[in-house]
Amino acid sequence: MRRFDPRVHLPGFFTSLFKHAVWKFSDTDRVVYLTFDDGPVPEITPWVLQLLRDEDIRATFFCVGENVMKYPEIYRQILDDGHSVGNHTFSHWQGLKKTDRDFFRNIEKAREYIDSDLFRPPHGWMKRSQYYYLKRKFRIIMWDVISCDYDIRFSPENVLKNVTGFTRPGSIITFHDSIKAKPNLMNALPPAIRWLKEQGYRFEAIPFKKVRSA
Repeated sequence: MRRFDPRVHLPGFFTSLFKHAVWKFSDTDRVVYLTFDDGPVPEITPWVLQLLRDEDIRATFFCVGENVMKYPEIYRQILDDGHSVGNHTFSHWQGLKKTDRDFFRNIEKAREYIDSDLFRPPHGWMKRSQYYYLKRKFRIIMWDVISCDYDIRFSPENVLKNVTGFTRPGSIITFHDSIKAKPNLMNALPPAIRWLKEQGYRFEAIPFKKVRSA
């Protein structure tokens, strides 16, 4: 395993702030959970879906409500392909920069488009008051490995090393199906999947429940 890097593998004091959130799953099996934040967008999400289809992989997409509103057909394809989805707010708002009331309203607005009991806060940050409220309404899914594909200071090789250096059984691995992350994602995701398969990992989507009544 690589030397500890807090940008990629979060320190214990951070995870302890949100101890009831899910940071990783059981390590009894060689299973990993690929997750994608910030989509769907036509510039990259269809490419991700085709790659996952070709590799016979199920993943979890934490969607921005505004993007789902704009591109409902891509969102529908995510579900039709057997992937799970989660709420990532309507406007990709970071909770630390918003009042609780505005933050919750934005999440509820996203809920009009994303029918899921899963939630991931943008950038992984929220106030403690927001966390305590949201954990009663959602299953909060964080991560234990973040690829940093969104960071232009990282090369695709760096992104790949983040995955290969820190992944372990039960890991929740975060990528981004966003325009900003596109160059790194397209060059790092295929070899990352290939490496994970070579290591004997299998892939599962994080189970979710629909919360709206039919």
